[in-house]
Amino acid sequence: MHLNVNGSRIELDDAWRDETLLAALREALGLVGAKFGCGVGLCGACTVLVDGRAQRACLVGAGALGEARIETIEGLARGEALHPVQQAWLDASVPQCGYCQAGQVMATVALLRERPRPADADIDAALAGNLCRCGTQQRIRDAVHRASAAIAGGRS
Repeated sequence: MHLNVNGSRIELDDAWRDETLLAALREALGLVGAKFGCGVGLCGACTVLVDGRAQRACLVGAGALGEARIETIEGLARGEALHPVQQAWLDASVPQCGYCQAGQVMATVALLRERPRPADADIDAALAGNLCRCGTQQRIRDAVHRASAAIAGGRS
């Protein structure tokens, strides 16, 4: 079987077909940005993009993806240049423990692709399923607005 991850077609042993995408990414490919949180799709720590849409990798079967394009946090930066969302996260001092951050960032990338200038209500709705127990939601919202402005300014 194969997966299309971060722009590369990667061959995997067929034994991964019945595993979750999260397990295949972390254990077979060593892409550990998506985290195992709840295992039932409620916390958002494992969020990746599948064909541009935010998906919980703990709920998606690796063998069911076919030719789908999978994007992980590891694939956002271009060399040394961080993606505008990653840079905004740093500029707004969002991370505390950091466990949920990859999922938050990936959900934000999906949001900004669909709605480049989101209102606070759009941000709250898009990220409602991504839990942050450290209480950084206000900084997350600020970071989304910063990333939106950076992308609109052509720094993507």
